[in-house]
Amino acid sequence: MAVTAAVCNSFKKELLAMTPHTAADTYTMALFTQAAATMSKSTTVYSATGEVTGIGYDAGGKALTGFTVNISGDTAYLTFDNPVWTTATITADCALIYNASRSNKAVAVLTFGSTSSTAGTFTIALPAAGATAVITIA
Repeated sequence: MAVTAAVCNSFKKELLAMTPHTAADTYTMALFTQAAATMSKSTTVYSATGEVTGIGYDAGGKALTGFTVNISGDTAYLTFDNPVWTTATITADCALIYNASRSNKAVAVLTFGSTSSTAGTFTIALPAAGATAVITIA
């Protein structure tokens, strides 16, 4: 299996076609393991294949909050608050952000070092808002 971090090509095409993606939509982050998932810039929709399981984690992931769109210099960005799973016993090393309001369309694939929690807090620390945010268009 292989996972490559990227803003999904299908999301880029939707943006250029002016397909609406708004703060009113439900954006979700699902967690995966690179050993079991296959995701890249070619991912078009959420799939449960390779998704983590464990105490404190529900299939499909967690709805994201803090939808923020802005511009820093010449770079437009989209970011969210850090998602947190409390009292979780899970291990993950990649994630998919998808738009649950738009037929589970993929937005971005994230990779990070293997992170785990045992009956504790599991947090994904997203990059700060600005030119290095989680989703950027330069």
